[in-house]
Amino acid sequence: MTDSSAPVQRTDLIGTRDRTDVEHAFEELEADAAAPQRQTQYSRGALAGYLWALGRGTMAPVTGARPDYAVPDLVHLTAEVDASVAQLDDRIHRMAPRDYLQGVHDALAWLCGLREDRPSAAADGS
Repeated sequence: MTDSSAPVQRTDLIGTRDRTDVEHAFEELEADAAAPQRQTQYSRGALAGYLWALGRGTMAPVTGARPDYAVPDLVHLTAEVDASVAQLDDRIHRMAPRDYLQGVHDALAWLCGLREDRPSAAADGS
């Protein structure tokens, strides 16, 4: 028997974006950041965010949470965005480089529909 009150998660969406768009954004950033001079903390953070959102990371990129689900839903993605904002605002207890956190934030905020621009290798994190 199926529980009709259980929320249904669309597997073709990552946050608010189509999975194919997310895959494309990841592949494009990965290719752009492949050159050594383009490997920045910002692009590493964005790539880590994409990997986790696609279900390929073992833990969340900011909190380090090891979830019991394959692909995080919008609630979990948004919680990780919030964690990145808290880390960005806390200069004293920051757990990762600022640009890395900004990259994670920008990638996950794009996935959640909070921003229209995808992270790029040319971005400086601002």
